[in-house]
Amino acid sequence: MRRLAPLVLLFLAACSSTSFTSYLPTPYKLDIQQGNVITQDMMAKLKPGMTKSQVRFILGSPPITDMFHTNRWDYVYILKAGGKVKEERKLTLFFDNDQLTRVAGDVVPATKEDKAAEDAKPAKAPTEIVLQKFDPNAPPIPPEDEKGFFGRLLEKIGF
Repeated sequence: MRRLAPLVLLFLAACSSTSFTSYLPTPYKLDIQQGNVITQDMMAKLKPGMTKSQVRFILGSPPITDMFHTNRWDYVYILKAGGKVKEERKLTLFFDNDQLTRVAGDVVPATKEDKAAEDAKPAKAPTEIVLQKFDPNAPPIPPEDEKGFFGRLLEKIGF
């Protein structure tokens, strides 16, 4: 019976709710941002009939261009935080005779109500952090007479 008790305790410990691997350290995963960031303000500037160069000026060069569909530009933005996708946006622009005809995707332009709500928010007050008061007319502070490694060594030797 005494030989069986440690074996039973081992099996019961194996059935615990926290696994052994939860105590192991995990590697740090960087935040990765891929693609062009497209904001609502950028979308609001897009108008039908704009040329490709005007669109490129507003949104930047498209990260995905298809040689078989030259009249279509795809913009993709992905933000991975800690190895998991935190934010993902897709936008597709369609051109006809070098002019913007249609926009599709999950980024919508900012409305007048959105802009009004943003303007109604109080502006952040500028903050100032004063580390030390500085008087430009004061004489410079002399350095402390702190001996370095060799100074202390020579002092111990007796020089």
